[in-house]
Parts: sequence; C-alpha cells; structure tokens
Amino acid sequence: MAKIRVGIPGALMYYLYFPLWQVFFNELGAEVVTSGRTTRVLLDHGVREALADACVPVKVFFGHVMALKDKVDYLFIPRVVCLNRRTVYCPKFLGLPDMIRHSLPGLPPIIDERMDVRAGRAALFRAYRRIGSSLGVGPLLVVRALARARRADARYHSLLLDGWRPPEAMTAVPAMPKEGRKPDLTFGVLGYPYAVYDDFLNAGLLEKLKRLKVRALTAENLAPGRLAAQTYDYSKRLFWTFSDQVLRATHLLFEEGKVDGIIHVSVFGCGPDSITDKMMELKAKLHRAVPFMTLIIDEHTGEAGLTTRLEAFADMVRRRKETVPCSR
Repeated sequence: MAKIRVGIPGALMYYLYFPLWQVFFNELGAEVVTSGRTTRVLLDHGVREALADACVPVKVFFGHVMALKDKVDYLFIPRVVCLNRRTVYCPKFLGLPDMIRHSLPGLPPIIDERMDVRAGRAALFRAYRRIGSSLGVGPLLVVRALARARRADARYHSLLLDGWRPPEAMTAVPAMPKEGRKPDLTFGVLGYPYAVYDDFLNAGLLEKLKRLKVRALTAENLAPGRLAAQTYDYSKRLFWTFSDQVLRATHLLFEEGKVDGIIHVSVFGCGPDSITDKMMELKAKLHRAVPFMTLIIDEHTGEAGLTTRLEAFADMVRRRKETVPCSR
C-alpha cells in the first residue's frame, strides 16, 4: 500500500517549522513532499494566481502550492494564529487556507487545523491529534510522533542559534567555508524569516554579504529568552508575532552595540512590516553609531541594484570604522 503523500509548501512558516512537521508526518507513516526552493517560474505562477494586492511572500506561497498540488494527496496549510500566548500572526496566516482553496482549481484536500495556544495548554496537542485523525491515525501514535517531532524541532533551532542557515540546518549539513573570506564586519539582518532566508526572493542577500566578508546575525541566531526579555520603549506593543520579534531584536542589537550595522529586509506591500520599519528607523536615530539601512524587496527586485546597495553600505561602514574609534 502506497504511503499518503503530504505536501508542505516551501514558503512562509516553512523556514521555522518544516523539520517539526516533516518528522511528525513521517512518524504517522506519511511521505512528506516539498516544493523546493523559490524559482522565477514559481514566483511568476504565484503572481498570476494570487490577488494583485497580496504581498510578495503570499504570491510566492501560491506558486509553491501550484508546484505541489498535482503531486500529493493532501496539502498541509495550518491556520497558525498564536504559538506564544502573547502575540498573533499576521491575518494572512489565518486566511491562507481559504485564499488557496478559493483561488486555485484542482487542489487535493487541505489540512488546515487552527493552531492557537490561547485556547488552553493542550490546544496545540489537540490540533495535532485532529491532524492525525484526519489521516486515520490513533492518538497514541500521534503522541509519539509529536514527541519525536518536538525533539527534531529543538535540534533544528539549536543549529539556527549556532548561526546555521535553514537549508543547512534542515539537512544538518553546513555550507562549506570559503578560504580567505573571514568576516571583518557583523551586520544584524532582520526581517520576517521568509524574507531573510528565501534566497530567490531577496536575490541571495546572505550569500552576497558572505562574499563581502560580512557575518550576518539574524533574529533566529538570538536566544529566544533574550528576545522575550528585551523591551522596546513604546507605549503600544506590536501584536504581530514576527513584527514583535524583529523589533525586539532591533532594540537588543542597538542596545548591546555588538554589530557594525543593521539591515532591515522589508517586504513591499506588507502593512505590519511598514510600521515595523518606521519604528526601527526611530530607534536607529537614537543609536547613530550603528548604521541602519532598509532593503525593500518585491517580485521586481533587481539583483544588480541590491548588490550595489550592499557593497556601498559595507564600504561606508568600513570607512566609518577606520575614522571613528571603536567603542566596542
């Protein structure tokens, strides 16, 4: 009997939770199929099918779903609402299954369980138990599968804390270091994970920084406890999970002063991100010793222009370090 094939699109929450979901479904006896990395073809398909005013990460997600829909028995697109009891995810994550279901024809069944830990301490387990039930799996096997999945998730995030990038951490195979390219600068590279880590969407940003001898420090490289303890001096807190995380990381890096510059990878057309960028800019004005730059990306982002901006920013920071005594 052939295994049930469950498709997980390689976009949005994929960069944070794919190892957990992969192990969970594998332990239930299912085969996990992914759509791979973003390509121009996937992006073009997504742009054609998604709503015109959707942000580019959602358009990319549409393209990944289209690459999967004819290859799997189920699509896994959960409604991720709240996973920390403090903040909620952008509404696009709540409505994503419905956007996909009502926009694309010929889809297999969508597993769209709601994940909201505010519904009680066992809410997340109940969600995974319902997922198992939809695949005909009993609760005891779900318990074992979830336990192993959580161990895999812990290992994955420990690798991110050690500075690994998601593609390498997912396979536990580090990228081969290049001789003679030791970094002499450290930049905080902050933004939503699906913008920071999608190499096609951001035109290979992290690899470009590596070639410029710049070490990239992302929010996922910072200990969750440090981020949770970090406050930001505004009367109103951001209630979107990724925006709150980015802003906490911004304040932590500015306050500690252990980076040579900060780059915000912002997504064009994202309302929460535009607010986050403005708040980051206000913080940057109070810490002028640490240069700050915003890179706005969308489906039209040109690689040449982005490369030029990164090179100019790195050169400016190096000249600044040569002329201004380092306080670190």
